[in-house]
Amino acid sequence: MNRFFCWIIFRTQYQFMKQIIVIVAMVMLISCKEEEGNTFVKVHSTENAAQFNDWLAVQFKKDLSRDPQMQTSMGSKENYGKWTDISSEFDLESKKIAETRLSYLRDSINKEELTGQDRLSYDLYYQKRQQEIANFDYRLYTYPVNQMHGMQSEIPAFLINQHRIDNVSDAKDYISRLKGIQPLFEQLSENLKLREDHGIMMPRFVFNHVLKDSRNVIDGYPFKKSKYNSTLMDDFVNKISKLKLSTEERKQLEEEAVLALQNEVESGYKTLIATLENQQQRATTDDGVWKFPEGDAFYEHALQQTTTTDMTADEIHKLGISEVERIHGEMKEIMNRVNFDGSLHDFFKFMKEDEQFYYNDDVSGKTAYLKKATAIIEDMKDELDQLFIIKPKADIKVKAVEAFREASAGKAFYQQPAMDGSRPGTYYANLYKMKAMPSYQMEALAYHEGIPGHHMQIAIAQELEGIPDFRKHSFYTAYVEGWGLYSELIPKEIGKYEDPYSDFGRLAMELWRACRLVVDTGIHTRKWSRDDGINYYVSNTPNAEIDAVKMVERHIVMPSQATAYKVGMNKILDLREKTKIELGNDFDIREFHDVILTSGALPLKLLEKQVDAYILSKK
Repeated sequence: MNRFFCWIIFRTQYQFMKQIIVIVAMVMLISCKEEEGNTFVKVHSTENAAQFNDWLAVQFKKDLSRDPQMQTSMGSKENYGKWTDISSEFDLESKKIAETRLSYLRDSINKEELTGQDRLSYDLYYQKRQQEIANFDYRLYTYPVNQMHGMQSEIPAFLINQHRIDNVSDAKDYISRLKGIQPLFEQLSENLKLREDHGIMMPRFVFNHVLKDSRNVIDGYPFKKSKYNSTLMDDFVNKISKLKLSTEERKQLEEEAVLALQNEVESGYKTLIATLENQQQRATTDDGVWKFPEGDAFYEHALQQTTTTDMTADEIHKLGISEVERIHGEMKEIMNRVNFDGSLHDFFKFMKEDEQFYYNDDVSGKTAYLKKATAIIEDMKDELDQLFIIKPKADIKVKAVEAFREASAGKAFYQQPAMDGSRPGTYYANLYKMKAMPSYQMEALAYHEGIPGHHMQIAIAQELEGIPDFRKHSFYTAYVEGWGLYSELIPKEIGKYEDPYSDFGRLAMELWRACRLVVDTGIHTRKWSRDDGINYYVSNTPNAEIDAVKMVERHIVMPSQATAYKVGMNKILDLREKTKIELGNDFDIREFHDVILTSGALPLKLLEKQVDAYILSKK
């Protein structure tokens, strides 16, 4: 056989294999391709796949039936008057359910027959159940009351923001939940005591925050004689005032609510307060999880869960130091653009202190801030077509954090919309101290929490068709927060941040997340004190000291969580650069973003596989 025919045979085989590879890649991605109406094609190639998806749907319904609060968050009114169980028995039952489900997946579902989104669902579900079992050993390594998302404030916030009252039955369920606070908080107190028995107790500073929150909830009428209603009473009265009720009906409902508040709510909070005051006497100033039994192993486990990578604490610490140095360099370039004469530290001081960057700390200033934040999001909505194919149907609103929890809550956060469209997504801005909310950070914050950040990612995930429900509500911190931080950068690439000070604010936000890598690992593996962490932020960022204090206190009560942002952002940027290089002129930022967003939240390793499959399909 001469060389010519050898070449022909080789070329024919090569083209055939190339077509096979592309077909396989397209099958893997078929439900990631957009169809009309922003929906997805659900392809179950075998009876095995259909059986698997039917089983997933049943398991999701079972999980939902065990979680009344999740039902409410999704817009359902099933179990509307109940709270989700927080007992040790419930945790053990959850572990056993996870073990049973893993056995079913291994024994009854042929993984090799699954393709595309079905195979991805299998891998995700299997991995989640493995994590659930592994997490059981560390179930006590948390602070169920804390200044960030503790139950002492989350329970009333849940009633205020998520329990709708559309009729008398809903009002009765609200009262039922008020009555349920007493047994719920008695269980919460037992959980706190159980943790102490195992050597796990909050640092001393946390107690003042949670005690203040708890006392705020039971302040005002009907807990004491006052011309002001308590937070929950005010909420209940305002909600039933919108119903078409007779005077007698409204009066009866208010009387029932008063009794529930005076009895069960006050009793529940007093039980919690007594437990906290008792433990406060034995609390220490040791802040890191190194103080826990097997604390180092727990932290490495937490980092793997949070970042969905194999990065060690030491690698994350070094990455943070490197990123801080890089961002400082970019900030100096902006400092030169605005002709500032002085050092970077002098520029930080200027940005912290100059009044031009802050709204008035009064009602007019806070109203103006919310109006401007809303305008930024509305303006970004008009730009989405050049960045995205799929867009969320749910709307978004901007809201100030409620007064009863603003002193301890974070700077800003997002609440997802209801599945039934009854509640939009919400970008919460904490306006407790306007000095902590500089105007030059407004754009980056609004992009992160709103559009194209968390609202795009979370609302789109909830609205996806053709994937199991559990994936619509999955939460991988590195993916979700990595997307949020990446979303601060995207607007710059289409001409936003025209004001150099606003662009500096974007860099300041990224710098903040880079510092988190250093401080979180410093506290939990290098035995940094609370003051060490605060000093690092104050020395390396332009943020107000109150920001530094809140951030360090967040690191302490949520170990590893804050490392997700920068790790996730860097991964998305790396994947984007890889896609650009591989595809060249065929690269489409809109398609890339669809690949990132249209499978729901993913661990970073699986996200990379999705991007690789997309690249292969395009080539």
